[in-house]
Amino acid sequence: MALTYAELAMVFRQRYDRGGYHAAAFYRAFFAGGPDHWKALPAFTASPRLAQSVAADLRHRPLTCLRREEQEGAIKLVFALADGMSVETVVIPMAHHTTVCISCQVGCRMGCGFCETGQMGLLRHLTPDEMVGQLHAVKVGLGMDVRNVVFMGMGEPLDNFDNVIQAIRVLSDQRGLNVALRRITLSTAGVVPGIQRLTALGWPQLKLAVSLNAAEETLRSTLMPINRRYGLSSLKAALAGYPLARGNVLLVEYVLMRGINDQEAHADQVAAFLDGLSARLNLIPYNPRYRSPYQAPTETDIHRFQQALIHRNVFVRLRSSKGAGMRAACGQLGVACNSRRRD
Repeated sequence: MALTYAELAMVFRQRYDRGGYHAAAFYRAFFAGGPDHWKALPAFTASPRLAQSVAADLRHRPLTCLRREEQEGAIKLVFALADGMSVETVVIPMAHHTTVCISCQVGCRMGCGFCETGQMGLLRHLTPDEMVGQLHAVKVGLGMDVRNVVFMGMGEPLDNFDNVIQAIRVLSDQRGLNVALRRITLSTAGVVPGIQRLTALGWPQLKLAVSLNAAEETLRSTLMPINRRYGLSSLKAALAGYPLARGNVLLVEYVLMRGINDQEAHADQVAAFLDGLSARLNLIPYNPRYRSPYQAPTETDIHRFQQALIHRNVFVRLRSSKGAGMRAACGQLGVACNSRRRD
């Protein structure tokens, strides 16, 4: 699951002296069904020696689902990896489609104080096939029609840049899982060099989301240590340079925490940061992590801050959270993978 069709076709030419016919048959069957479905295709039953060689060379281990929880339609899946580690994936039902929230790392090195995954530290990067395998398990294993994929699970995507980009190439391949690039969103805590590398790829249809959470240097550095390295001015400059397809906007995520970043002055700072950017702010009421020092806002807090942003001409959308009761909401992934800290 780590190769695009074009890359696989090259392997078939170089290793087996076969063309696109066999590569396309293998690729479609692999992603439509599973790692063994290609064996029953005429292209391979007619060539036993080829089938034997391909089977011997194939290195693929499907993800094993250790746990499945469901609440309010949202599904949290805990997958075992080949080395015994695990990651969490969330399936999010929307009004007219289904979104899958993919993890890209076991843990995360960003250390954001409000985030469960950030308390783990970085244990390792996920490989492209481990990321693609999460979506494959949902589409094929659960039989769900998925339209959107968001890299908003465990880990910082731009800290695992090469593997994430390869995973996106595979996910969007029309002969495989065929998730349109415009239906994929990559979220970052603000890794400026990664945003710049992403900009250089020239993928304007890929949606970019940035976790802001404060638009004042000291507060953001307290909540998100990455701000000490890449401050707000450099982050804004990188975002301003990101290419956007017609109709696309930058997605700015703002996790609202009671008494921390929910005052009128904070709304002023957010409006100033967004000024000049083609952006939409997603307002996310905080979902407390395990033993969190921060509190979720009340409905009154949320409405007051939302109105403060609107009065400052900020394009804001209130994001509802699903799955908080099973710790599957934004910022809560990782408890099942980090049992050492649990009571």
